[in-house]
Amino acid sequence: MPQPIIKIENLGKLYRLGEVGTGTLSHDLNRWWKTRIMGKEDPYSIIGTINDRTQAAKKGEHVWALRDINLELQEGEVLGIIGKNGAGKSTLLKILSQVTSPSSGRVRARGRMASLLEVGTGFHQEMTGRENIYMNGTIMGMRKREITSKLDEIVDFSGVAKYLDTPVKRYSSGMIVRLGFAIAAHLEPEILVVDEVLAVGDAEFQKKAIGKMQDVSKSHGRTVLFVSHNMAAVKSLCKNGIVLINGYKRFEGKISDAIDFYQDNNVLITNKNNYWEFGNDAENDNIRVNSIKITPINGTVLDISSGVRIEIDFFNKVKDITEDLTFEILTKDDVLVFHHGFVFAKDRNSKQGKHKITAFIPPDLLNANIYSMNLFFGQSQRYLLFRRDRICAFEVENIPLENNMAVLPGIVRPAVSYTLDYHENNTQTITKTILTDATGDRCQQ
Repeated sequence: MPQPIIKIENLGKLYRLGEVGTGTLSHDLNRWWKTRIMGKEDPYSIIGTINDRTQAAKKGEHVWALRDINLELQEGEVLGIIGKNGAGKSTLLKILSQVTSPSSGRVRARGRMASLLEVGTGFHQEMTGRENIYMNGTIMGMRKREITSKLDEIVDFSGVAKYLDTPVKRYSSGMIVRLGFAIAAHLEPEILVVDEVLAVGDAEFQKKAIGKMQDVSKSHGRTVLFVSHNMAAVKSLCKNGIVLINGYKRFEGKISDAIDFYQDNNVLITNKNNYWEFGNDAENDNIRVNSIKITPINGTVLDISSGVRIEIDFFNKVKDITEDLTFEILTKDDVLVFHHGFVFAKDRNSKQGKHKITAFIPPDLLNANIYSMNLFFGQSQRYLLFRRDRICAFEVENIPLENNMAVLPGIVRPAVSYTLDYHENNTQTITKTILTDATGDRCQQ
């Protein structure tokens, strides 16, 4: 059996919340001796504390961002790493990329590794794009002539030729991501590590980047580790996946099974009554979301033809601002269906206190699927006051299609109108307008 290109054994990463250090020099020295010299666990860690970001932390508390991670990857394998925010995904990639060191366990990796972790990681802001390309290649152990031979490909792929000799500090975040990915993908690393930073790029570049990662893994036998909240991108790129929950690896297997496991253990398990009440987990200094209720506009069943009513009950703590609310609807594969915003009327802008706003998604629009909702409150459509991703989820049920409940493909399933032109007695052209419902049956003519 071939040796794995990456082998992770009992990996753990411990963080201390609040102040840095133990509080005394003797304790800091004792921690350094135990962890760095003797290779043992931190003597001041709290046994059993897990990284649950929804719970309030105590002063000086230690949490395991990662705990007991074991993993082996073969050459050419493309692994998707899935989990909610704070699950430990980025921490795992930082340890693999040697940005930070583990608190316990060890990592063995063979070959050159290129990492794209955060916007601007690995770039010197005062250096030009060209200089950063050469610097990154040198760090990876490449010679100047090797980098020069790849320069044109990198520049062409990134699309920043016009700004190649401009300092990176003047680049937009999207330009930095483009250049960073182009460098990481074209300098022939044996291992490519990509965090969800690709979400910063536009749709065209994301598609281009995923295609390049597929080419790197299949054609050149490179190993790829990919972190993303976009389940459609993960599913199209990766063969296998792992799911991290509160720092622990809870699932490892085929990517389709990993996505199903993640969704079954995430907020996408809908509330049967489609009613959510929130405490301090949906509150900050500006906004408190009290409850969200989702019901059909027509009838009693939330299906394709019923439409969706979304009632958001919230408390506004800020006065004298132009406030706005935005929500996004996503499929269970995290594909964005739409993004819609609402600006409150001027006479309501300065009102503090309890409010309720109701949004109506028209009938015959959403196809049968499970959907989640992201919720934002802002000021003047520029400043973010509150954000909560996947704050709730709901299921739109199917409607019978000629006694068949099969779900037709597509994100939307609208009622579509047609015009039908025909000749009667070969003399006169007759035009009829026909409106069909979501099943394709005629409902008006």
